[in-house]
Amino acid sequence: MEKRLFSAPGRVEIGGNHTDHQHGVVLAAAVDLEVKCTASKNSTGIINIENQQYGSFSLSLDNLDVRPEEKETAAAVVRGVAAWFKKHGHTIGGFDASVSSTVPVGSGLSSSAAFEVLIGNVFKGLYGCDVSPLDIALAGKYAENEYFGKPCGLMDQAASSFGGLNLIDFADPDSTVVTPINTQLPGYLMCIVETGGSHADLTAEYAAIPHEMKLVAGHFGYEFLNELPTDVFYENINKLRAAKISDRAILRSIHFFEECLRAKEQAKALQTGDIPEFLSLINKSGLSSLAYLQNVFTSSNPSEQGLTLALALSEKLLAGKGAWRVHGGGFAGTILAFVPTDLKDEYNRQMSKIFGKNFCHFLNISNNGGREIE
Repeated sequence: MEKRLFSAPGRVEIGGNHTDHQHGVVLAAAVDLEVKCTASKNSTGIINIENQQYGSFSLSLDNLDVRPEEKETAAAVVRGVAAWFKKHGHTIGGFDASVSSTVPVGSGLSSSAAFEVLIGNVFKGLYGCDVSPLDIALAGKYAENEYFGKPCGLMDQAASSFGGLNLIDFADPDSTVVTPINTQLPGYLMCIVETGGSHADLTAEYAAIPHEMKLVAGHFGYEFLNELPTDVFYENINKLRAAKISDRAILRSIHFFEECLRAKEQAKALQTGDIPEFLSLINKSGLSSLAYLQNVFTSSNPSEQGLTLALALSEKLLAGKGAWRVHGGGFAGTILAFVPTDLKDEYNRQMSKIFGKNFCHFLNISNNGGREIE
């Protein structure tokens, strides 16, 4: 069978930290790191994945039920994407794929979402499935929620699937509004700093954030915070506390409401070329994640604070010149910094001295989303 080439990029979250799972607003971009594969059809009804990073495996399409023993594995992702396609009436079949990746696992650049989008594009390309970038993102989210076992929102998959820099409004996830932001950051570089912690084994910490936000929304009869009017929330914080809803849940909800507004303001600042305002909003987002969302270190291991250390060092190096914030899910992994071009070498030198060589990734926005490469 003919081998065909497919690709899906990693992503950076620029604004909207932990807002997507409550149907909020994010500013996110695809980057020039990607998961790729060569794939060809087979007639066995079996998917064979060869990959050193995720582990090689095979699975049959005869039974696409959730398998508890596959939780948090790449096989669960593939089975889940296949199940979404079948559930929505699309033709699927077996294939043989050899996967490679430049997206570091556990780095907060969404290697898992890129892999999900990649598999969706393989089905689309090999079996002629009539699906949109949003459909493929939804398939990835379904796989991650129901099969992999992580209660993520749609941001990671949407950013990878659409490509480019986008303001994404998830008020109606099935009709997500994606607004391209056609702009550059002259004089600045995006840098992801790996602090040595891994996102592995942090599912419970991640899950607590949407759970607590939903407790607040549920108190008022809503499922998601985006449905709750902001003024109703602020006027009734006393009633939330009287109902024994935790202060942390309330603080995380405050972060949600303010962070959604900030993401929109960041997009506006970029579109109007107001870079100082954009950088200021990035720093405000970072402070909100630290103080209100509280996803910069884990409650179970508060003595390990690589992210907080990286943020403190970035503030010392970039104060008045750049911006810094926790990146993605948080608790471990990475920060995102906007570094003036003339400070690149010094920032890299100082951060590498603390966290190790090759842990600073200077990234470019990629206009390519998930796709087949002709």
